[in-house]
Amino acid sequence: MSETPKYYSHETAVIDEGCQIGEGTKIWHFSHIMKDCEIGEGCNIGQNVVVSPGVKLGNNVKVQNNVSIYTGVICEDDVFLGPSMVFTNITNPRSAVIRRDQYAKTIVKKGASIGANATIVCGHDIGEYAFIGAGAVVTKNVPAYALLVGNPARQMGWMSEYGHRLDFDESDIATCPESNEKYKLENNQVYKIEQ
Repeated sequence: MSETPKYYSHETAVIDEGCQIGEGTKIWHFSHIMKDCEIGEGCNIGQNVVVSPGVKLGNNVKVQNNVSIYTGVICEDDVFLGPSMVFTNITNPRSAVIRRDQYAKTIVKKGASIGANATIVCGHDIGEYAFIGAGAVVTKNVPAYALLVGNPARQMGWMSEYGHRLDFDESDIATCPESNEKYKLENNQVYKIEQ
């Protein structure tokens, strides 16, 4: 007798053999979770999502509708992937040339958000709590807490862990208006000041 899964999958979702899916995760209409994926607890996989072989998603990852997550991608805990955003996994694809052994790795760090229709070109990591605007095309590594917009994506500022733009004072200190947490800007890097 097989054990009842501790996650929910809609009847139209396809889940291939060898996947590990955490408790409380929900997988919605017409999504395909391909072989050997690891999906953490409490995730939400929207409608029409493709998760390619070997992809790893941490806990509480939110994947909106029409997202493609290709082999080589790792998303840490609390990552948000907006509607129709996409990752690539080859920098020079050709239909007639097989490059499965050349997939580039991309890591999306804890708490990062990637907006609707954004594209993350493979091999570029997204730092903790970074915020990628809708439609941005990321072609380089993104520092923690950075706000990037445009094509190609350019850094326009810094964001708090609660998703608010940070306004640094003359001492290079900023306060999140929602959480009241403080952040320090030093050597073009931001870190949260532990209180």
